[in-house]
Formats: sequence, structure tokens, C-alpha cells
Amino acid sequence: MTTLLLVRHGETDWNRDGRWQGQSDTPLNELGRRQARELAEQLDGVDVVYSSDLARARETAEILAERAGVEVRLDPRLRERGFGAWEGLTSPEIESDFTEAHGRWKAGEGCGADDAEPFDAFGQRVRAFLQEVLNRHPGETVLVVGHGGSIRVIHALATGRDYVRDHRLIPAVANCAVARYAAREGKLAPLD
Repeated sequence: MTTLLLVRHGETDWNRDGRWQGQSDTPLNELGRRQARELAEQLDGVDVVYSSDLARARETAEILAERAGVEVRLDPRLRERGFGAWEGLTSPEIESDFTEAHGRWKAGEGCGADDAEPFDAFGQRVRAFLQEVLNRHPGETVLVVGHGGSIRVIHALATGRDYVRDHRLIPAVANCAVARYAAREGKLAPLD
């Protein structure tokens, strides 16, 4: 059995301010660093750490990996979904500046901004990462530091949901929260 520990990065100023981050390369704030240090004290037996290459995930992973005594392996496939022109804006700003596209998105039609990454492309890249990692690390404990979106893709896979169709039904992920999964014979299931 491979144990998969999924962690969303610690808090950033944009999280605190309600700004859509997507693939913008925002750093952790002091609370985010503290969240990562506190989480590091709770994690044991990690064999390998993978992280998105975006600063907020990378810094979280570095704090966690230092405690575990392992190196961080960066993988851009773990990046958050690209939100295009909506990145850096708050929901009220998006609703005001992109009224029509925001209305379509709220109705479940489309992926948000006209230049946003499509849900299916996002899901495919995260699935490709997951399959490769599970094949590479049988019987190990793998810590993956990503973003709310990338963790939700893996949650969909583990619970038999279609990410493209069901992404709105998958719960949000808190900063520095841990979700535990087990992979057996190619099947992923939640441990929590």
C-alpha cells in the first residue's frame, strides 16, 4: 500500500484578502509559514515530498521536508488551475469586471475567464502526475504539497467523481490541511 498525504500550501496575503491566485506566484505570509511549521511537527514517516513549483507550495514543502529529512521534488503539474484574467482579483471585482463570464461560471457553464485553463486539461495534468508518482513509490509514504484545485482533482479520483462534471461538489481545502489516501492495486481511497 502506498500512503498519499495531500497538503494545501500555507496562507498567503492573497488567501487572506480573498484574491484568486491560480498560477500567480505568491509567497507565504507569516501565518502561512507558522501553519507549515506546526504541521511539520505532526507528520512522521514521510519517504518522499513532491510539490508544485509555485512559491507558496514550494516554501510549505521545504518546511515540511526539512523536518522529514528529505529533498523536495518540484513538479509543475501540481500547479493550481490557471484562472487567467481573474488572477489577483477578489470575487466582487470579478463579478463587477467580468459580469457575463462570471454569470456563466456561476451557472456551471465554462471555466471562468475566457483565458482560464479548461477543467479537463487541468484534471488531466494532475492525473498524469498522480499515476506516475504512485507507480514510482509503491509501499512508501508520499507527501504532496499542492493547491486547493490540484488536491480536489485527486479527491475526485479517490471518491469516484468526475472532476470536470463534479468540481463544484468537492469540498474546499483549508491552508495546511492534510488529506490521507491509500493506493492499493491501482485504486485510490480516502483514509480519513
